[in-house]
Amino acid sequence: MRFERTDSQNPEFIQLVLQLDIELAERDGPEHGFYQQFNKIDSIRHALLAFDGEEAVGCGAFKEFNDEIVEIKRMFVPDEQRGKGVASKVLKELEAWALELGYTTCILETGKRQPEAIALYKKNGYELIPNYGQYAGVENSVCFQKVLLCSM
Repeated sequence: MRFERTDSQNPEFIQLVLQLDIELAERDGPEHGFYQQFNKIDSIRHALLAFDGEEAVGCGAFKEFNDEIVEIKRMFVPDEQRGKGVASKVLKELEAWALELGYTTCILETGKRQPEAIALYKKNGYELIPNYGQYAGVENSVCFQKVLLCSM
């Protein structure tokens, strides 16, 4: 597996995110519009693609939350690629990239209707935190944090 660091203008990243949005719309139902407003990709400077040969098999990204923290965004692996460890590898590569840029912590939000995502983050050392920012008080949201300096 190889990784390509890119941005949100990359056509393969855009294609994977479109697949992600279709899946999330099904899972989130009527709440999808609320979440969608926070998941726009027009200005993401740090996007990552995972490739198996020439095929993009996963993606993820991060945005600066503050001077020390990045927020993990747009994690996705297509159905046919799941169960191969792609998502964990993408996550670890995003964490390494964030560390290279001087960030010390990753935070993220996922939904209670995404048990696979919750399991992924727990397996990779993320700990539950109170819902932050726009997710505070949102019943379906689950937020996580990982301090990178202690884990790498």
